Amino acid sequence: MSINRQIHLVSRPAGEPTADNFRLVEAPLPAVQDGQVLVRNHYLSLDPYMRGRMNDSKSYAEPQPLNQVMLGGTVGEVVESRNPHFKPGDQVVGMGGWQEYQLVDASQRGVLQKVDTTHIPLAAYLGAVGMPGVTAWYGLTQIINPKAGETVVVSAASGAVGTAVGQLAKARGARAVGIAGGPDKCRYVVEELGFDACIDYKEHRDLKSLSAALKQACPNGIDGHFENVGGMILDAVMLRANAFSRIAMCGMISGYNGEPIPMMAPQLILVNRMKIEGFIVSEHMQLWPEALKELGMMVATGKLKYRETIAEGLAAAPEAFLGLLKGRNFGKQLVKLV
Repeated sequence: MSINRQIHLVSRPAGEPTADNFRLVEAPLPAVQDGQVLVRNHYLSLDPYMRGRMNDSKSYAEPQPLNQVMLGGTVGEVVESRNPHFKPGDQVVGMGGWQEYQLVDASQRGVLQKVDTTHIPLAAYLGAVGMPGVTAWYGLTQIINPKAGETVVVSAASGAVGTAVGQLAKARGARAVGIAGGPDKCRYVVEELGFDACIDYKEHRDLKSLSAALKQACPNGIDGHFENVGGMILDAVMLRANAFSRIAMCGMISGYNGEPIPMMAPQLILVNRMKIEGFIVSEHMQLWPEALKELGMMVATGKLKYRETIAEGLAAAPEAFLGLLKGRNFGKQLVKLV
């Protein structure tokens, strides 16, 4: 237990990232000092937002520093503690990054949270009962705020955020329509998660075709849209949007490698008196307890279903992350370390 293996970002990607942007390094584990806690990370979270932080450009978060551990959410177990609030064996969630161990000054409020794994699996605290779940909850309840009978569309519907958006919309009596890539993902979204319909965007390569598919899936138009992708998908949704529709802007993965993302018909924002609001879930921490209470209850009782894609071992993290950006994952992408 004297060596800690880590993945560092060693260069900034020019366009699409590659495995060469990362390096696996070994670092000695420092001794645990007063107030500190040593955590053995069991799972680390891979998320699309990490792509934006790899760039050295102005954004809502500081860029990922070079030659340091890749930042990211983790769950694990306390193995050594010199802090009265934590003891060995405690299951915790934090931002441990892409490494096997994390040494935390646990006197800082909120850097580590104890979690109960009696009814909720540890890994779920990185997905349905973690940041992706709260992201879905916030965008749906605070921005879209669907009424019973309204139609809500979500792009990347089979991902960690999208799966939760649709199920939370259904729980509120709305109609849920997903957009996902491939027949397997669409089948899962409808048959397993209970969405009313799902459109395979790989079958609709142009705007006219995608818009026609949305018209068929949303005969009463679109009242709310949860956007993870942008580009042609957003254009197609806007063509079918109702008056006073709401769009929660969560991600624009179609432009993460620097591609331009023009909007075809911005006049529809005015014509339809649409509300389009971007949000960063970490800026709304006051609502996390309310969100996590609902999400935790739904997962514990089987009312919120989720799926995970798990890569084995720290060395697999870079390739798993590159696959996530190309939509190869199904549900929440995790790396299992233990």
